[in-house]
Amino acid sequence: MCYYNGQKVTREEFIRLKHLEKLVANYDFLNQPVQIGFDYNLNAILKRYPDKEDFDIVQMEWGFIPTGCKTVADVHKWRNGYYDSNNRFIAPVPTLNAQGEKLLYPGSMYEDAARYRRCLVLSTGFFESRHFYRKNKRTGQPVKTPDTYPYYITLKDREYFYMAGIWQPWIDQLTGEYRETFAIVTTNAVGHKLMEQVHNSKKRMPVILNEDLAYEWLFDNLEDRRLLQIAKTQYPSAGMQACTVAKNYKNALEPTKEHMYADLPALELTVNTGNLFSS
Repeated sequence: MCYYNGQKVTREEFIRLKHLEKLVANYDFLNQPVQIGFDYNLNAILKRYPDKEDFDIVQMEWGFIPTGCKTVADVHKWRNGYYDSNNRFIAPVPTLNAQGEKLLYPGSMYEDAARYRRCLVLSTGFFESRHFYRKNKRTGQPVKTPDTYPYYITLKDREYFYMAGIWQPWIDQLTGEYRETFAIVTTNAVGHKLMEQVHNSKKRMPVILNEDLAYEWLFDNLEDRRLLQIAKTQYPSAGMQACTVAKNYKNALEPTKEHMYADLPALELTVNTGNLFSS
């Protein structure tokens, strides 16, 4: 659902985010207005120090690698699909996002990480597409294939914010290469006045946490019920805003610049505050 993210903060905001002067030297990795999930690049993650109520800002690869992948070749098959011995194509399994409602399902690849390796994904805004069915000029009926319009979604009162994440250490069994990978936790957007309109195809949204919930997610020893409750959080609609951007935003010099579409109906502007927790 959430496959495009932004991580661009000013130096002042970065130092305020974490009072660690030693990290300023690594500031360049926080200058990415668009992170494309399917490039499997490094993203800025807040990772807890073991057994401490403290964290570091580190880089992890976006795209959770399950334990069943033993080598880089396995990872490539998992992410891109492959043909088996009978020449049947086995579809790729996307792991950029993890559904919050299913984190603790028996046999879930995310269960262990959800219990023991939770993290926060730093964001200044994310991108999502709205599907709109134009009407056929001759028949007046909606066309079968929708047009897609990208939106940039931010929080009204926050220049940066936290998405719930889970992370996984991975070692190539042939080469010994070590990676830390992560997935963004998402939840159902049904009933959310903004995201249900923007992501109107799958109706999902990232789990955005206020500071109190972010602290809980990162540091507390959560019981299952509470873990799932936080993992299904819908951030209040009234605290969010969205604007359309150019369809080529992924390659644009200013990807977050507003771009208006004359043929696209406006979103409903009257929104309620939503519920902090959604079941």
